Amino acid sequence: MKNLKILLAGPWARIATCACIVFGAYHASAQVQLAPNQTNGFGNGRLVTFTYLQNFDCVDQPVLDLDFNGIKAQSDPNEMQTPICQAITEPTADPAGGDIKHTAHLYVLVPMFSVDHDTNPAHAMACPNGGRPGELCGIALGNALISLFGFVPEAWKAKVNPAITTQCPDPNNAVPGTCTMHASSVDLSELLFSIGKTGRPAAPVFVPTPNHSHVVDNSRVNTGPIWWEVRPVLIMSESDWPTADGSNGITSAKAMDEVEAAGRAIEVGSNFFLFFSSGLNSMDAAANHMHAHPSVDVRSQAAGASTFTANLTDPRHAGEHASAANKLAMKGPQH
Repeated sequence: MKNLKILLAGPWARIATCACIVFGAYHASAQVQLAPNQTNGFGNGRLVTFTYLQNFDCVDQPVLDLDFNGIKAQSDPNEMQTPICQAITEPTADPAGGDIKHTAHLYVLVPMFSVDHDTNPAHAMACPNGGRPGELCGIALGNALISLFGFVPEAWKAKVNPAITTQCPDPNNAVPGTCTMHASSVDLSELLFSIGKTGRPAAPVFVPTPNHSHVVDNSRVNTGPIWWEVRPVLIMSESDWPTADGSNGITSAKAMDEVEAAGRAIEVGSNFFLFFSSGLNSMDAAANHMHAHPSVDVRSQAAGASTFTANLTDPRHAGEHASAANKLAMKGPQH
């Protein structure tokens, strides 16, 4: 017992104290207050913070026909008047004019399951500010979802089941169908056709932006402000959904790939882009800093920190999600 007291009073006490600080800081990171232009995300199994610096963009191109009226965008002024943010359809360039093959990916996790198999159409979200003409809102949206999927997915509930949490709507303006600097309406027409729920689109199917969470590639955890392509990932099972603190579920591109390979998720592209920077949550970054610089000389700890830092910065990890094209690789139809 005397020897134990000596150990606890010496260097081991400092190790234990440091470990407790790191552990506490990591789990407290989920509680970090976000600014009005911020949301959380996940990357490399950790919580990250996104800071949005301008509005979204949903790219149309001259030869596309996003509203399905048979007129290419280059000759259809009406198509330019309201943004059409369309899943499946991908332009060849991002809003900055860069080749989309080199644009960073934002994986948007969409909860397509219902925790309690909800069949009450009144539980579907209303459209923010009334929505656009013809948009499915409220009970009409609920009935449409039930006819398509047999229930109201958590993605379009006015209030998600307490068993899960989502990162959008953002906590500073928790209005269903919205998220800071995002579009408040999306077009599901091509997506529903691609997964066999409807026939070939004759018009857009506008719905409110779904409740969702985010994942970025390991190499993008700490990234300055750039354009990101939104890649919706339809999550079919509650068991894969990430917890708020990132301790379970899909919190990395690797975990997402595994779920997709198992057939429990479908990833697609879109013409939807967001502009933001990404960084480790401040307390999570502090915990990581303490781990990399321990108060005692423990070489194994230092080696572990070096490995983690290398995983974030090693350019070989830039393509860790190279299998995206193999999931539901459907480029936008050239209407």
